[in-house]
Amino acid sequence: MIEEHAVVVAVKDDVAMLEVIRKNPCGLCGKTRGCGISLWGKLFNHKSTFKAGNQIGAMVGDNVIVGIEEHAMLKNSMLIYGIPLAALLLGALFGMALLPADASAVSKDIYALVGAAAGLALGLLWLRGRAGGQRFDPGHQPVILRRDDVPATHFKCQRGE
Repeated sequence: MIEEHAVVVAVKDDVAMLEVIRKNPCGLCGKTRGCGISLWGKLFNHKSTFKAGNQIGAMVGDNVIVGIEEHAMLKNSMLIYGIPLAALLLGALFGMALLPADASAVSKDIYALVGAAAGLALGLLWLRGRAGGQRFDPGHQPVILRRDDVPATHFKCQRGE
């Protein structure tokens, strides 16, 4: 089980909204909670909070340890990086296979580029659909394991956040 420190920001029934608290501040923005300048976060509307099962009855403001199964994290990491890369390469190969025999070198590059873009798009769409299905799989969901006895202020940046 992979564990991380978090703070409860909202509770509804047996589900809690959590925000991860990093032990060390971000090297780019200096924050320990959320991210102030993440390019990918801004592009994809990344939220710094997430839902987790709350079987221990944690309340708003509690510092907790949240965990997720290692095999789920490893499997999903491999898929998130591997599927788009494989789809991009296969798309490029497929695009070049559709090329007429008498095509010029520039045409080969264009066919490969269009095939790679199409493959990447299909790979990302497949991942999005798969992620939607995993939302209901309890083995892939984070769970609050226990309350954390170290206060959140212990993790604050010394520069003043």
